[in-house]
Amino acid sequence: MSALTCTHRDHTIHASVMEHPGLPTPWAGGCQITEPNGHTSKRQTLPVDYAFMDDLNKAQHASIAHGKWLVDQKLDHGRSWH
Repeated sequence: MSALTCTHRDHTIHASVMEHPGLPTPWAGGCQITEPNGHTSKRQTLPVDYAFMDDLNKAQHASIAHGKWLVDQKLDHGRSWH
């Protein structure tokens, strides 16, 4: 399984999707963010209401979108994901 990765505002966002076999929505979205200085965050999960999806591709894209939002929150509003 390949994972999506993108660069957003000099941060690298890596989709970190976990599979939970046997569930109707087995894909748990999440991401890891690497800052320009090389520091990588722990896995950041999607909000509970949106965390589990029935399609891997959807989960990966949602994870990347969430990572971009987290980067924007940190850079524009001083919030931290640590």
